[in-house]
Amino acid sequence: MQELPVISAVNQDAVIKKPNWLRVKLPIGESYKHVRGLVDNHKLHTICESGNCPNMGECWGEGTATFMILGNVCTRSCAFCAVATGRPDPVDWDEPQRVAEAIHLMKVKHAVITSVDRDELKDGGSIIWYNTIKAVKALNPTTTLETLIPDFRGIQDQIQRIIDAAPEVVSHNMETVEVNTRKVRIQAKYRRSLDVLRMLKEGGMRTKTGLMLGIGESKEEIVETMEHLREVNVDVLTLGQYLQPTKKHLPVLRYVHPEEFAELREIGYQLGFDYVESGPLVRSSYHSEKHVIEGHGRRAWLEEVISR
Repeated sequence: MQELPVISAVNQDAVIKKPNWLRVKLPIGESYKHVRGLVDNHKLHTICESGNCPNMGECWGEGTATFMILGNVCTRSCAFCAVATGRPDPVDWDEPQRVAEAIHLMKVKHAVITSVDRDELKDGGSIIWYNTIKAVKALNPTTTLETLIPDFRGIQDQIQRIIDAAPEVVSHNMETVEVNTRKVRIQAKYRRSLDVLRMLKEGGMRTKTGLMLGIGESKEEIVETMEHLREVNVDVLTLGQYLQPTKKHLPVLRYVHPEEFAELREIGYQLGFDYVESGPLVRSSYHSEKHVIEGHGRRAWLEEVISR
């Protein structure tokens, strides 16, 4: 595979046309309507909507959604993210039970929960996180749970609350390579995110992270980031195409071909990741139910290698 070039934003109009492999199905069907109704009736937020996820129709049509707790206004202003930035509403202490009840009504076998950043809170929102995980597990004892958490500013006590609540998978997204972190995740730090993933793994968690491609990174930088992630023993990696949510957000500098995603998946398994989800429409919670089972992805990959 050729090196992924850094394309100047000056020529953005020449490269911005969306390729045909990025076509998304419109949300339709009774399952979609059912999830839509539950989300509305329980006054819940989902990252599916707030983040303009391209897979919302598919996932909701299968009866799953990624719930977003602690409101839908973030204290950070990442250049890629469609979630609103500003002053969040006060913490809703009833939210954990509502999320647990919605998951129970949906009868899902695997649930995903994420949140906005709440840097204005002394606990960073970690208490609501703990309460939500515990409420979901109490009402849905057979449901596995993935939590996609913020960095909690790297504060160990707050991260420990997630470990103590013991979800099956804990994800924290790096989002991009080190050289792009300052422009993509303005208030975040690359090394701090690595430390968060390290703390989670040392606490006994199954860990996961995700990268967006197409914002100026090179192949060497992607592989270097993957190596850094393996140094802190991250189990699951997702790689997907960045899509610009509005004209005010970071522009797409390159649409990465599916063949390049396939090659990066191969490299990921060679580096030792347990599961690698890599493709243009992959998002961090896409097919997340598969990421719970230890060794599942790697075994499938080894079978592919043997059959070649």
